[in-house]
Amino acid sequence: MLFSRTKTTMVDADRAIPGRPDYPFAVPTTHYVNGRPIRPPFPDDLATAVFGLGCFWGAEEVYWQRDGVFTTAVGYAGGLTAHPTYEEVCTGLTGHTEAVLVVFDPAVVSYGELVATFFEMHDPTQGMRQGNDVGSQYRSAIYYTSPAQRAVAERAVAAYAEELTDRGYGAITTEVAPLGEFYYAEDYHQQYLAKNPFGYRCHSTTGLRFPREALAAR
Repeated sequence: MLFSRTKTTMVDADRAIPGRPDYPFAVPTTHYVNGRPIRPPFPDDLATAVFGLGCFWGAEEVYWQRDGVFTTAVGYAGGLTAHPTYEEVCTGLTGHTEAVLVVFDPAVVSYGELVATFFEMHDPTQGMRQGNDVGSQYRSAIYYTSPAQRAVAERAVAAYAEELTDRGYGAITTEVAPLGEFYYAEDYHQQYLAKNPFGYRCHSTTGLRFPREALAAR
């Protein structure tokens, strides 16, 4: 029970696993599906979004199939431990989410549309879990990379919260925070479901459409 509580409580800095100066494993440079780079630099006309919405395998698969998405990668964000391993993240003692990096062309797909997809792909009211996946690494999170992204994310949380409340759901627990360091996950996690098409997909959704008109309104 103590370990369970550790996994579902955000770790304090003085209890976090110490970090390391570099990756303890080789990080791939290209996307298994489209052959594009997954590490910067990216073309100047592209933008970056980072989302945490439960197990990153299924989330990444949805995003790499979207029109306007140049590339994707999975990794760890929002935590304290530098260059963590998957095993360390799973303990709850790094503070990281399982996160998806989405590099996209804003002329083809808007950030608001990516956020709408984020909310429709998981249940943002579950706290430190998604379905049967329990732990702080599965919490709902939007890590913004600009003031404009922050504004869209905050409006989206408010709009979807109203939608969910009207249908009897609890409060949204989505964390909205500036993106710090995004640490890439191990090679076997990258584009996992392209390599393992019958692998695990966790989409613990509410089944409710995101009200895109709320983001269009000013």
